[in-house]
Amino acid sequence: MTQSDDIAYPPRRRPPPTGGSRLLVALVMVMGVLVGFLFYREVFDRGRVSYEPRTVTPRGDLSADEKSTIELFRAASPSVVYIATTLHKISGRGDFFDVREGSGSGFIWDNAGDIVTNYHVVKSVDNHEAYATVILSNHQSKRAVLVGSSPNYDLAVLHIDAPASELPAITIGESHNLQVGQKVFAIGNPFGLDQTLTTGVISALGRQIPAMTGRVIEDVIQTDAAINPGNSGGPLLDSAGRMIGVNASILSPTGTSLGIGFALPVDTVNRIVPQLLAGGKVLQPYLGVLPWRHLRSQDDRIEGIGILVEPDSPAAKAGLRGMRITPEGVFEANDVLLAADGQKVSKPEELFAAIKKHKPGDTIELTVWHDGVVRTVKVTLAPPRD
Repeated sequence: MTQSDDIAYPPRRRPPPTGGSRLLVALVMVMGVLVGFLFYREVFDRGRVSYEPRTVTPRGDLSADEKSTIELFRAASPSVVYIATTLHKISGRGDFFDVREGSGSGFIWDNAGDIVTNYHVVKSVDNHEAYATVILSNHQSKRAVLVGSSPNYDLAVLHIDAPASELPAITIGESHNLQVGQKVFAIGNPFGLDQTLTTGVISALGRQIPAMTGRVIEDVIQTDAAINPGNSGGPLLDSAGRMIGVNASILSPTGTSLGIGFALPVDTVNRIVPQLLAGGKVLQPYLGVLPWRHLRSQDDRIEGIGILVEPDSPAAKAGLRGMRITPEGVFEANDVLLAADGQKVSKPEELFAAIKKHKPGDTIELTVWHDGVVRTVKVTLAPPRD
């Protein structure tokens, strides 16, 4: 007999619950109610429960090193300023408007209102493309004028009008006797974050970096204190709170700090800034000696520079004798320059570096060799010739 699709089969019925299964169902229901109550209490009734703050563990006194750093920042930071440059623009309709160009740091040189910074921070001001605004640590904003600049040394001086009481001058130190490993502190405005303190050590001394003109800046300080864009022109301090350098640049493929920063030595700054204040530019001292060629004796005991001496120059007046031509038409050296201020010179740039450390009126001590005799000649440097 064949089954038909119309045949209905009775539904399958569950067996009636036993006593054990009823108890299990009751327990599950009770647990559900309990969990719901606890959830409600935790989430919705939390405000009725009293929670107390954790007990604070006393810290104890700050370390001597921390106290020293805090005091150094408190003392030096009022002397550090924020410098913003603003470009003058003209629209296609002939309307003038201003656009913020960039920012950097600087420091108060004296309470007369003179501010020192890097030249590259205010280059556009020097080119009459922009104006500079100085923001003091008390957040007062002052329009600044450019007093003088030295692209070769990457230094510039601005001036603002403000009461002397608002112009605490930075404390000046010295850089010729620094040592690798000394603690240093940088204060500036990295990425526009004003009054930022970073710390580190002197990583190396005697570095050279190029100025914007391509000239070499000597005796530069290398530090691992974090220096970023916006730190330029701010002070590098020693542990006594004295300025020992002006933060100028970093070595970084990314444009941010990788622990290699450079600061202009304060001894150079302390020599250049007074000249900028006095005349707006640096007067390079005039010696009247031109390097001719590198010379070395046959026994290698004497090595120096053969020189040309300009007539009526400070060098000529001091008795220096330059290269001459023999009757046979052979060039011969008279005085061979061996050292300047006690530092060996065998290349022209070493001589120029020694001269740059002086100003007109200073005396430079030259060590020369002539016909087997080594002698010392003192020359008074003159202002540059017109």
